[in-house]
Amino acid sequence: MKNTIPQLGLGTFRLQGQQASDSVRMGLELGYRHIDTAQIYGNEAEVGEALQASGVAREEVFVTTKIWTEHLAGDKLVPSLKESLRKLRLDRLDLTLIHWPSPKEAVPVAESMQALLEARRQGLTAAIGVSNFTNALLGEAIQAVGADNIATNQVELHPFLQNRTVAAFAREHGIHVTAYMPLAYGKALLDPVIQAIATRAKATPAQVTLAWLMAKGYAVIPSSTRRENLASNLGALGVQLAADDIAAIDGLERGERLVSPDFGPVWD
Repeated sequence: MKNTIPQLGLGTFRLQGQQASDSVRMGLELGYRHIDTAQIYGNEAEVGEALQASGVAREEVFVTTKIWTEHLAGDKLVPSLKESLRKLRLDRLDLTLIHWPSPKEAVPVAESMQALLEARRQGLTAAIGVSNFTNALLGEAIQAVGADNIATNQVELHPFLQNRTVAAFAREHGIHVTAYMPLAYGKALLDPVIQAIATRAKATPAQVTLAWLMAKGYAVIPSSTRRENLASNLGALGVQLAADDIAAIDGLERGERLVSPDFGPVWD
C-alpha cells in the first residue's frame, strides 16, 4: 500500500462549502485521482458530494482523511472515522492519518496507532499513517505498529522548509513522505531562482516547485480554487528538472515554517 499513494494530489485545506466541492469537481474532471481532506477542514461532506457527482469509479480515486486531535483516544477514533465515511459517502478510505500528535501527549501515540490499525482491520481504511510527526513521535508510532504499517508522514515541505531530518528519518524506515503546502502559500512562485528555472524549462514556477518535490520522491497535494491553476499543477508530472536546477532549489532552504499551531510538537 505504501507505494500506491499517487504522487500528485489535490489538497482541500482552507476550502469551504461550494468552493470545496467546486475544486474537487474540477480536479476530478481534469484528471486528479488523489484527494486529500481532513475532519478539521469541515469540508468532508462537500468532498463526498463532489466525488459522488463526478461519475469517476470509486476504485480510481485515492481518498485521504485525517483524524482530528479530539478523536485520537482509542474509544473515539473508529467512531469518528465512521462519521467521516458517512460525510464522504464512502465505504472506506484509501488512507487515514493522525492529523497532529495529541496535544501535551494527552493520548499516547501507541493508543492512536493501535486504533488506526483496528480501523484498517475493520475495513474502514486501506492504509494508515501520520501527519506533523517529529522523528521522536514517528519512532513511537513505528514501535507501536511497525514501520510497514505506516504509509506516510505528511508534513509541511516546500523550498523554504525542506524538513530534511524528518524526510531522512522517514526514508531510513521505508516510510513515504507527503508534502503539504508545497508552494508555500504561493511564495515559491515569486522566488527568482524558481522563476529563472521555470523560464528555462518552459514551465510555470508552480510546476517547477512541484516537479522538484516529486523528483525527491515525495507526494504533493497543492490546492487551488481556479481551474487553470488546477490544470497547470497537473502539468508538473511532465516536467523533468536538470540536476543543477534541483540543487539550486535545494539551496533555498531557510527554515521558514508557515504552519506551527501552539498545540503542535517541538519540531526537529
